[in-house]
Amino acid sequence: MANQPINQPIDPLIKSTKSDDRVAENWHDDPWDIVVDNSESSVEPRDFREIAPMLRVVLAAVVCFSLFLGAIGLWYLHKVNPSGGSSVGVSFTVNDGDSVSSVSSRLESEGFITSAGVFRWYVGRKGGIELTPGYYAIRPHDHMGNIMKVLSTPPSATFVKVTFPEGFTLLQMSKRLAEKTLRLNADLFNQAAQDPAVESVYRPAAQTSLEGLLFPDTYQISGDESESQVVARMVQLMERVGRQEGLDKSQDLIGFSPYKTLVIASMIEREAKTEGDRAKIARVIYNRLELGMKLQIDATLYYAAPEGSTFTQAKELDTPYNTYLYKGLTPTPIANPGRASIAAALHPAQDPLQNDPICKGVAKPCRYLFYVLSDKDGNHAFAATLAQHEANVEASRAAGLLP
Repeated sequence: MANQPINQPIDPLIKSTKSDDRVAENWHDDPWDIVVDNSESSVEPRDFREIAPMLRVVLAAVVCFSLFLGAIGLWYLHKVNPSGGSSVGVSFTVNDGDSVSSVSSRLESEGFITSAGVFRWYVGRKGGIELTPGYYAIRPHDHMGNIMKVLSTPPSATFVKVTFPEGFTLLQMSKRLAEKTLRLNADLFNQAAQDPAVESVYRPAAQTSLEGLLFPDTYQISGDESESQVVARMVQLMERVGRQEGLDKSQDLIGFSPYKTLVIASMIEREAKTEGDRAKIARVIYNRLELGMKLQIDATLYYAAPEGSTFTQAKELDTPYNTYLYKGLTPTPIANPGRASIAAALHPAQDPLQNDPICKGVAKPCRYLFYVLSDKDGNHAFAATLAQHEANVEASRAAGLLP
């Protein structure tokens, strides 16, 4: 027992806990024995400074492309809806055989649009236009959608309302028509009003002018009407109103032809300012004609006088329309009368009764022979004698109604 080695285990089945300090001769590295330190990556990252230039280039390209698209969009919008548009339409003509291409080119050259190419693209994108030859009122630099809408509506389906006031002359009517329709010409209107081909039942054979034979009213002028067609329509309306008022029977009613009755009606239209005066002015005219007196109607002077003439200047002119120089009616009407003046010419007022104040001291029959403006509302004072008339004139002048 004493001689037994100290490190020898008592039981051979129990292994010794003493470690062997010797290194195994046949030891192999086990990969599981390798300890990996995850605190630091084994792959070195690329420096950000290396890729920053490339990112800047990409970003700049994106910004430039966005700005380019924005500029294209703004340019397109400006072409479709340009600034500085006019509120007044201008006449544009679509001719036979015109196409969207030819129309768009003319629209650009005439200043209606700023780009024919954009207009063609816009029209194609919106479904196209079926063009109808005729005249169109287009506002320069209007939105292309509005221009397309105008061109898509046939002229026969478009109308312009034109009002011709009572008492307008042919010259005034022609100017009004040209101003309102834009496409119709004042000179061509006046030519049509002198054309024997435009017939009126009231125009004497020896007379060429249609002055006084066009009925003043509000008309819807279609986009395909010509100047002569407008004149013819106005003549037809005068004939219809004349029949309604009994103008065709004027010879039996008042002893004057329909044409001369219209001459008288035109004087009434230009002289009367209030409804109550029309029939009385008609009576004055008939009385003076019957007595062989000069009519001395101021409105007749201005008809043949240059525009802007004063009363004195107009009165000095030796023309057939100077009723201060010549007796009887003027060669033509001096304006185009309305219904009320035609009715007054056909149905003049009765002369005052003998007990009327203006008939005091006047030998029978007492007649209306003079009139002068009496108030600011346009009423007139009527007289049976020159003395009465001169007193009325002085009163009117004192009231500031006459120069």
